[in-house]
Amino acid sequence: MPPKNDWRFRLHEVIYESNTRAGKAFDVGLLIAIFTSIIVVMLDSVQSIHGHYGKLFHVLEWIYSGLFTIEYILRLISIRKPWNYVFSPLGLIDLLALIPSYLSIFFAGAQSLLVFRALRLLRVFRIFKLGHFLTEVNFLKQALKGSVRKISVFLLTVLTLVVILGSIMYLVEKRENGFSNIPESIYWAIVTITTVGYGDISPVTPMGKFVASVVMLIGYAIIAVPTGIITHDLALARRNSKQELPESCPNCSREGHDSDAEYCKYCGSPLYV
Repeated sequence: MPPKNDWRFRLHEVIYESNTRAGKAFDVGLLIAIFTSIIVVMLDSVQSIHGHYGKLFHVLEWIYSGLFTIEYILRLISIRKPWNYVFSPLGLIDLLALIPSYLSIFFAGAQSLLVFRALRLLRVFRIFKLGHFLTEVNFLKQALKGSVRKISVFLLTVLTLVVILGSIMYLVEKRENGFSNIPESIYWAIVTITTVGYGDISPVTPMGKFVASVVMLIGYAIIAVPTGIITHDLALARRNSKQELPESCPNCSREGHDSDAEYCKYCGSPLYV
């Protein structure tokens, strides 16, 4: 464990932790910068405002991009294993928010993707210690992780079903009714079974209307399946949940450690508790 007067330790405390005055000030300033940069991007998309302040917005966007680039580099050098941060969820979000700035140099219009910076506002839950919100997010994350296989099987079943129903509708209806080919009929089956119902294609023959009615009823039944799967896994995650530390590991920047943990459960480094 490095001494507390080590520059990397002090930088880590400011950038990654929010339980100190300097750390909270840094994070609040970062949130304000993210929020104002998003407003600049949105206002710049309004043609009348862009005509008057386009140059100013362009300069502001690059100032924000420069600040966020410096902040990203500081995050990398303040931990001993920067690649762990790069491939962490927050690290990927930070990188995703930076890429559009530099893509706009080569591709016109790419700066509109800067609204991805809004994802960085998720840091507000950690900054202000909104523990209840963080707990619910962890419950949802564990539930989704536990239900991935079941949802995958469910989606595969639905995909098979819409292929069959679309093919049946292609045989039942005539080409002049909009079902000109099997992919077009499968598109209709997906729109109908999900209860979206655009209405751009609709059956005309009595048999086609009967098949459509069956698809609609199946759609209502299908909606309840993923809801039940996620609800079950969410309840299971709640029963197995533990209190977590708000601090991040100074070595790999990962969070989610148990309240009595002294070492990082991901890399084994000592935690600054």
